[in-house]
Amino acid sequence: MKASTFVYPWDVNGDPAAAGRIAELGVQQVTLASAYHSTRALTPRHPRHRIVTAEHAAVLYPTDGRWEGCALRPYPAGDWAPGDAYGEAAAALADAGLEVHTWVVLAHNSRLGAEHPDTSVVNAYGDRYPWAPCIAQPATRAYLVDLAVEAAVRPGARGTELESLGWYGLQHLHAHDKTGGVGLGDAGMYLMALCFCPACRTGYGEQGLDADELAAAVRDALEPLWRGAPDDGGWAGVEKLLGEAKAAATRAWRDETARTLQETAVRAVRAAAPDGFQVLLHADPVTYHVGANPGVDPAHILSVADGVVVPCAGGTDLLTPFAERGRAGAVIAANFPVVSGMGGSPATLAADAAQAARQGATELRLYHAGLASDGDLEAVRSALATR
Repeated sequence: MKASTFVYPWDVNGDPAAAGRIAELGVQQVTLASAYHSTRALTPRHPRHRIVTAEHAAVLYPTDGRWEGCALRPYPAGDWAPGDAYGEAAAALADAGLEVHTWVVLAHNSRLGAEHPDTSVVNAYGDRYPWAPCIAQPATRAYLVDLAVEAAVRPGARGTELESLGWYGLQHLHAHDKTGGVGLGDAGMYLMALCFCPACRTGYGEQGLDADELAAAVRDALEPLWRGAPDDGGWAGVEKLLGEAKAAATRAWRDETARTLQETAVRAVRAAAPDGFQVLLHADPVTYHVGANPGVDPAHILSVADGVVVPCAGGTDLLTPFAERGRAGAVIAANFPVVSGMGGSPATLAADAAQAARQGATELRLYHAGLASDGDLEAVRSALATR
């Protein structure tokens, strides 16, 4: 199976050995960040630094003139990725014989929410999620599509992987995060992800719901969970808490909103890209799930995009719905964390990859060559050498 590893530009730029070291892992491709959210990252082998702090979501290349006059526009990176950091790293990786694809984070941007609070998801209590742009708002949708095009189709890139192209919710690690005190499961997380901004309130109305009554129903449904009642989880748990009719109407609005955004973004990227350019989405096969791997209908998304990147940190079962319902030739990439200090298991990568193949995976994604220790990278090399 073809394998690719995720990389940041700052893993490569300023380290003459980095590109060759990545190529020696046995991967054929790198998925290189071109638009990314805020982060603090370790660079354990870099000759000039050990910690990189990306202070806010940013593009890692110089933007073009498409943003002139736009209120919503991408932010340039600071000194953590100056100039055309993406382009510099991409050139070094290509020179090492690696195929370069862009890695584009979209509906996850805390600075956008801080500076344009009206763009954010608003929960049933009126709390804003500044990290989560509401994908129902027309201006936000236009911004995300334009960003997808610009950040995906960089010079020399052979394809792209679009992350967070869908709804984002409560799940978001934050500085000194203190949100784990109550165990919200699948159902509670869905209810806390429901947005009540003006665009979504209108959308619920189109589904026959009164937005104020729905917000009150969501608050009532969550009350037992705040008191410590178990979350039954799954869609049945949402229906139990909110009622079947209300649950179905909210899901219809959100599924359609995400689906049309994904269709529009993929179509726009393809129109701007050269022939043969590959477009993949980070995705979960349960449509009501939110986050970096937003929920999709497997059959639909594989009729729109060239394939999906599927999270496999908790096992490979999420691959099966894509394999069973996808079209022939679609890419189904199993994404395995290989940084042992972040919960990855590079020592079992060979067995994990074999299991993924049995469940329909056609490619591997490895998270993340820049963050991993030397020991982790050696385990990856050994595993890929046995394929």
